[in-house]
Amino acid sequence: MREYQLPDSSQVEQFREQGLLVLPQFYDLDEWIRPVQRGIYQIIGHVMDRHGIPDDRPPFNGDNFDSGYQQLIAMNRSWGGEIYDAVKQIPAFIRLLGHPAHEQIMQTLHPGCMPGVAAGGYGIRIDNPGEEKFRALWHQEYPAQLRSLNGIVFWSPLVPVTPELGPVQFCPGSHVEGPLPVKTTDSDGRSAAYALKLADEQAHIAKYLKISPLSSPGDLVLIDFLVLHASGVNNGDRSRWSLQFRYFDFAEPVGKSHGWKGSYASGVDFRSVHPELCAD
Repeated sequence: MREYQLPDSSQVEQFREQGLLVLPQFYDLDEWIRPVQRGIYQIIGHVMDRHGIPDDRPPFNGDNFDSGYQQLIAMNRSWGGEIYDAVKQIPAFIRLLGHPAHEQIMQTLHPGCMPGVAAGGYGIRIDNPGEEKFRALWHQEYPAQLRSLNGIVFWSPLVPVTPELGPVQFCPGSHVEGPLPVKTTDSDGRSAAYALKLADEQAHIAKYLKISPLSSPGDLVLIDFLVLHASGVNNGDRSRWSLQFRYFDFAEPVGKSHGWKGSYASGVDFRSVHPELCAD
């Protein structure tokens, strides 16, 4: 098993200042990424079989793990939902999110913390071309996840992220403002966490330089729970697949005060935990 390089002192300082850190090629592709991709390829095949679609795809080679997916959602968009729900249960993905290196990263970036894995806060995201309903608008992670103010999103792409695929946008340094008020209702058909919208959005994001780092499979992006970020618009011809999971700090006072509650994914309405942050 390959040794994993934890953030050094300069990277720790960068994370504290920016709330964002990119670790290029953190994961060994053959050991950790390819098994997840193979599982996705196999699940797509099972969904094709379930709906009577002939599986004439070429054999799995890593780069073609999502072969057949665009065909399926073009025929019936709900079949994409089946795949989305299924792939988060791939054992290779569960093994990866529980890797001790992630706990060590959390302790390195938040000294003195007690790391926890946010239940309901992990999955394999699929951002489809031209699909706006499920695109994440400018937001902080905390309102949608809760658990604790000290939290880190571990994000890693499964496909090479090009400008056409819409890389995630970030406002480095925005975490220093703390949790910001949000509107919790939406008129565009969004629901739950997707309906959360930053109050005075343009005024907040105008304060910061926006960056959209490109990334490749094996890269790991670390995102503070309070950094403003948004999904890019996918104008490509392939879905943007990414691994994401969240660690939080049991020792952080705000999280401890509300019992480390989760948010919408855990069946909790954010408004009942932080009414003071609701701008409706």
